[in-house]
Amino acid sequence: MPTKRDYYEVLGVERNATDEEIRRAFRKLAFKYHPDHNQEDKTGEKFKEVNEAYEVLSDPDKRAAYDRFGHGGAEGLFGRGFEGFDFGGFGDIFDAFFGGAATSRQAPQRGNHLRYRMTITFEEAALGCEKEITITRTEHCSMCQGTGSKPGSSPSRCPNCDGSGQVRRIQQSLFGRFAHTVPCPQCQGEGRIIPAGVDNGAQIRLGGEGEAGRKGGPAGDIYISLSVKEHELFTRHNYDLLYELPVNFVQAALGTEVEVPTLNGKAKLKIPAGSQTGQMFKLKGQGVPHLRGGGRGDQLVSLFVATPDSLNKKQRQLLEELGESLNPGNMPKPKKWQGFSQRD
Repeated sequence: MPTKRDYYEVLGVERNATDEEIRRAFRKLAFKYHPDHNQEDKTGEKFKEVNEAYEVLSDPDKRAAYDRFGHGGAEGLFGRGFEGFDFGGFGDIFDAFFGGAATSRQAPQRGNHLRYRMTITFEEAALGCEKEITITRTEHCSMCQGTGSKPGSSPSRCPNCDGSGQVRRIQQSLFGRFAHTVPCPQCQGEGRIIPAGVDNGAQIRLGGEGEAGRKGGPAGDIYISLSVKEHELFTRHNYDLLYELPVNFVQAALGTEVEVPTLNGKAKLKIPAGSQTGQMFKLKGQGVPHLRGGGRGDQLVSLFVATPDSLNKKQRQLLEELGESLNPGNMPKPKKWQGFSQRD
């Protein structure tokens, strides 16, 4: 029995290759050695070898066993390995990628799902936004509409897609194909795919926008994972916004009216006389819209009385006069310290 080649050598990748590098190498070799394209190897031995290598290296457990124990470890985990491999009746991995000749003997299959990572700003997450993304996906052949045969003809190989029922389009805009035909079913023609109120780590599903199905099967979906940038002023807590407002001690002592930034512009806030650091004020309805409708959160404004760190001669003189005029009755009453539960 001939000695099996190293699986990494079969796929032409390094031992530390990523999953995506292994996937790309397999796609290239599977197409090259498939019996429908390789006239020199009708038995499909090369194709079987490539399939076997990918079957092991694409599975984390099998790959780990192979890396540690070699072929014996991988076959022990896999069962009886690839003995009895029958190309004619095997729904192989090649068909999952390319929709080859064996697909014609299979039932309709759903297209692969696609995943996309997107970074958006704090405001875009809170208020919603319109985004256009660019993806790479498989679509139905325009001539045969995924059947593999010309319209109105008896089953025969379509010349446009070579019978696969699918073609590969690179850098296809997600909403581009709807621009001049019918409104996008996801956004009703507006391209609005990020609803107001989403948060960091949220996932959005675009149904039917993934890879094309095979043999009349439905298309897969696109799953968009969101990463939200931090805001320089606001901190989010559920649907409420937290904001720290600095005021000087004259404003805090005498009271004042100030403008506070919000997600929707400026809002006026009255600061009553005698306000203290840590005092909380609420701007009702100025928070983040609820994701599924039904109102908005609030903006909570925490007061911070700032002490100036640089005074000119006149300011210092005035403060000294003020300090001499104050007495304990003008100061807030002391409160019991709650910072420790027991003595050190």
